[in-house]
Amino acid sequence: MNKASLLDDIMAMDVIDTHTHLVGDHLCAEDFWEIADYFWLNRELQTAGYPPDAGALPEEKRIEAFLKAYHASRNTLMNIAFTTILKDLYEVKLTDAASVREADERVKANRKGSDWAQSVADRLHVRRFAVNHPQHAAFEGMAQDALLFPRIDGWLPKLVQQILQSDRREEALEQAKDQIRKQLGEYQDKGCTGIMTTLPEFDVAAHEPYRIDGHSRSDEVLFMLLHEVCAELERRGMFLQLFLGVERRWGSTSAAPVNDPLRVVRLYGFFEKYSIPFELVTAAELSNLDVVQAAWNFPNVHVGGMWWYNFRASTYTQSMQYRLEALAPAKSSLIVSDARCIEWTYGKIHVVKRLLADVLDEQVAKGWMDREFALRCAAEWLHGSAARRYGLNGQGGA
Repeated sequence: MNKASLLDDIMAMDVIDTHTHLVGDHLCAEDFWEIADYFWLNRELQTAGYPPDAGALPEEKRIEAFLKAYHASRNTLMNIAFTTILKDLYEVKLTDAASVREADERVKANRKGSDWAQSVADRLHVRRFAVNHPQHAAFEGMAQDALLFPRIDGWLPKLVQQILQSDRREEALEQAKDQIRKQLGEYQDKGCTGIMTTLPEFDVAAHEPYRIDGHSRSDEVLFMLLHEVCAELERRGMFLQLFLGVERRWGSTSAAPVNDPLRVVRLYGFFEKYSIPFELVTAAELSNLDVVQAAWNFPNVHVGGMWWYNFRASTYTQSMQYRLEALAPAKSSLIVSDARCIEWTYGKIHVVKRLLADVLDEQVAKGWMDREFALRCAAEWLHGSAARRYGLNGQGGA
């Protein structure tokens, strides 16, 4: 089989980006630095000596520091994605200060065009993007608005604290459940087919029958409320995205991926009790097998894309192998760009499509599948699985 032909077919496939931080009235980067200062690239540049406060430097010093770190970290995945953005979208190769200024001029010029965001999406056939805040969902200059999956980790922990601080916890719990039902109803009235939440460290289990009393712990109350969330989602025919594996308790500012071997199995009680679709997205490398096992065990559990520290070639390749060996393609989605501007959706999705082509090309070369099935698998992972889960099929927006 010709490897290039498989890559070309995959590059032309439709995509749903299942998690972004795009803001509808600010989709495009304002200048070069808005692309260059992306958190993940910045972290990798810092490993090559780029100062954390580079933005405060005079322009010449900032450019000098950036170029030095950029050239010294050409091996990192975000550097590769960033280089692809500049090459494909702006036809610029970074070599010296003049090339940085040229890139800056081209970014500023292109973002003024009313169709720039749509043209970037069209290059890799990204049909829909998901956001988690209602005020971000109206995508200016795009053919369609974002998919809105409201995140509940802004208000759910507040309900937990209200219950714990109440002198009448049972009554407070019932009031919290009423608020959950009301809020989810409002989401559905806005056309949302599902919601998302992150889940940091917890040491309780969904199958345990916790009761509210004066000794109830925070995690226990949280899981009581999550049971109510799942029950209401089931009643309304909605889905739940669970983002797992990032914890912030190890320092004042930095987050970290934590490979808790019990994190996913502690959620099994939810998967057993409620028939709603669950989409599991993890940032911890060792959880990649755990979420595949959960999807293998439960028909209503699906594996989502790679999040935070999982966005590396090695973890993508390993996770794709886990999925190929255990799950039909319809059970998996692959794309989580986590992008904050439309240009980074291009860079990161381009990388993923390349990795996907490499993995599937190897499967075909070894005789594990034929070319037709490999492309069917890619189509499901990039678009089809998410489209069905999100209720897009047959609505003209998929």
